[in-house]
Amino acid sequence: MKFLKNSFLLGVFIALLVLPSLLMAKGFEDPYDKIDKITQELISIINQHQKDYPKNEKQYFEAITDLLTDTVDFNYIAKKVMGPYRANTTSEQRLLFIEKFRQGLVETYGRGLINYGNQQIVLVNPTPLKGQRTLIVQQEIQSSGNTFPLRYSMARKKTGQWMIINMTISGINLRDIFRNQFSQAVQQTSGDFDAVISGWTTKVE
Repeated sequence: MKFLKNSFLLGVFIALLVLPSLLMAKGFEDPYDKIDKITQELISIINQHQKDYPKNEKQYFEAITDLLTDTVDFNYIAKKVMGPYRANTTSEQRLLFIEKFRQGLVETYGRGLINYGNQQIVLVNPTPLKGQRTLIVQQEIQSSGNTFPLRYSMARKKTGQWMIINMTISGINLRDIFRNQFSQAVQQTSGDFDAVISGWTTKVE
């Protein structure tokens, strides 16, 4: 019994030594490097699926979902999209909306990105990290003399992981658009949240 107790205490001691170093390592995640890496991986996924698209659409969407799961905070964005109406929904409805929102976002932008050609995507004006919890990461899509600005709003979680919580494309705030879309749907259905969620499609007009 004494041996087991000593072994347990030793295990706890080792965990206390190792855990801070693990958290510190996660805390040093660079959001600029993360966005750049995700961008390159996304382009790779597009290139792999372009030739056989749309026959491989399901696999294409799955690959994008896997890539974005640890980068985009779908839960947080969906919460903000629902806005004050969220308080009037059940936990089951909230979970279902998160899934519908994630699926709709992946499919909408997956279809839009499949025709990606030789555009160049570059990081713009990265600023030094100074322990902040939120920041803006900027990119530009450069194509045929035209430039399209991208702005990623990112937040650092308690684990040290940086996640995207909003995105602005050429001045269009996507979270605001989706929030307005949700609000309009609630009004059109007279507050029938089941109808709003089941009929949800992610779109930018």
